[in-house]
Amino acid sequence: MKKSNITTITANSLEEVPQGKTDWRRIDTMTEEEAHQNALNDPDAPPLSQKKDLQPTVDIKLIRAKLGMTQQEFAKTFHLSLATLRDWEQRRVRPDQAARTLLRVIERNPEAVRNALKIA
Repeated sequence: MKKSNITTITANSLEEVPQGKTDWRRIDTMTEEEAHQNALNDPDAPPLSQKKDLQPTVDIKLIRAKLGMTQQEFAKTFHLSLATLRDWEQRRVRPDQAARTLLRVIERNPEAVRNALKIA
């Protein structure tokens, strides 16, 4: 199992939460423009508007459900690895561009994909 660098803090009230070095008054009085500029200046956390690699997601689970198929049936029918399909559905791995294209075609015209994959 992969270790996480997340620390869990249990507190009964906000007064018990460790304050660290954060200047909360500065944050509370920050304008939207200042917050946006700070985000632009932070290479580890750019605002979503600056992320160029965001692609629309394909809801594989929904596609599969509309077709009334189990994961095993979907994977076998469309020549996909069952493990990969599970990873996609559980969002552990994002399908690459070619896979997203295939999934969109399956969503719109599953019979065309079935016919194309038939082995003579």
